Amino acid sequence: MINRVEKLSLLSEMISFAKSEDDLKPIEYNFLLAIARQLGISREDFDYLIENPINYFHLKSHSERIVQFHRLVLLMNITDEHTHKERVKLFNYGIRMGLSHESINKVLYLMESFPNKVVPPDVLIDIFKVQYN
Repeated sequence: MINRVEKLSLLSEMISFAKSEDDLKPIEYNFLLAIARQLGISREDFDYLIENPINYFHLKSHSERIVQFHRLVLLMNITDEHTHKERVKLFNYGIRMGLSHESINKVLYLMESFPNKVVPPDVLIDIFKVQYN
């Protein structure tokens, strides 16, 4: 299980990803707030992170990195307005997390074939499992 600093780092990273172009859209804010609650982070701490990002903390667990990548994929796809630039940014986040570039590319390619571009968790895990073994 990840600790509080790691959780705050994950949220800060997601906020940064969502704010790349401008302020958070209400749908992005609500999605990120739901993730914060899931991680046991208060709304006050979450709101603080929006204005005061913290440094990235590399997750040791490969499975936690996959879960975080999936969260970023979901975040990118909650609006229909994602661009090539956002896909490149997502790819770079995955690389920085130490995930396989082949797996990241496969996820980005396959997401186009799923409803709402949401790759089911079991499919995503299988993609990364193949590269990890």
